[in-house]
Amino acid sequence: MARQTPGLQEQHARLAPTSSRYIDVPSLPWQPTRFPGVEIKVLMEDPETGLQTVLSRMAPGAVLTDHMHVEIEQTWVLEGSLVDHEGEAKAGTFVWRPAGSRHTASAPNGAVLLGFFLKPNTFF
Repeated sequence: MARQTPGLQEQHARLAPTSSRYIDVPSLPWQPTRFPGVEIKVLMEDPETGLQTVLSRMAPGAVLTDHMHVEIEQTWVLEGSLVDHEGEAKAGTFVWRPAGSRHTASAPNGAVLLGFFLKPNTFF
């Protein structure tokens, strides 16, 4: 099975193929990204297909540069807000974007986001 939680592959390999995978999210380390002020925790991924569930933390003023969503992207804003040219998604808001949508996103006051991706974004 290609689906995994990075860093927990050995632990999960001992489970039956159809067993639930319980993830202690607070114990996962935040991983830096190439974008200043943006860190992630990959909760689940399938490297073969690009499927990912990601917890993201954006520091106040952090920006995700111009990018396109190759497939549907879904985001639940848990804390703070996420802003782009179409509006602002505040804490408690769920926003999804169709395949092919393109934008630059920022977190003027910081944000914590839960994102669901079918394919990785393309950054320009």
